Amino acid sequence: MSLQARKIRLIMSLRRAGITDTRVLAALERIPREHFVLPHFHDQAYEDQALPIAQGQTISQPQVVALMTEALQVEKSHKVLEIGTGSGYQAAVLSRLARRVYTIERFASLLKEAEARFHALRIHNITSKVADGGKGWKEQAPFDRIIVTAAADTVPQVLVDQLAEGGIMVVPVGAERGDQVLLRLTKMPNGLHQEVLSEVRFVPLVGGAPPEEEGRVARAAQNGRS
Repeated sequence: MSLQARKIRLIMSLRRAGITDTRVLAALERIPREHFVLPHFHDQAYEDQALPIAQGQTISQPQVVALMTEALQVEKSHKVLEIGTGSGYQAAVLSRLARRVYTIERFASLLKEAEARFHALRIHNITSKVADGGKGWKEQAPFDRIIVTAAADTVPQVLVDQLAEGGIMVVPVGAERGDQVLLRLTKMPNGLHQEVLSEVRFVPLVGGAPPEEEGRVARAAQNGRS
């Protein structure tokens, strides 16, 4: 079966699973997932499963990407913050729906590869940086929508503070080896409205610089550069 036939089969399965937003389905159809997986997983790009990428991370299951994207209710005028770029697939899908996507990744090597994919696909409305995603992107706040693609122990208040009033955040919450739930939080004048969307399994949201970044900073300091 060709990749195109497998993609069509996947989109049909997402419809059967309850994904009804035609804009979300169209975005998933337009973004070539095979560009975001490791070469030896190309033939599995349109299977509804998570796949490993570098640095012990994963590219999320398409059904989870579709669910989270639909839950965000992104409009064309929106500014979206993504925590955890990973392969860049979720950001690429969001780029087809939002005015601008800001995405943060801890691992410089992952972000470099994601940026190369954005360039190859001529996606020009994504702004990215290497940083601690748990701190958000204060300089660009407030955001209309925030999506977190790693599980936090509790709802990250820093990110809530960077969400515009009336804005929506979709975030998995729970321990790495415990129960995790996918939450949709809507910022109301009197506080947060919380909805549980499903049970999920994500890698943990980790703060601070990863080892490769710590090494890079140390080498720069030794060389008298910042």
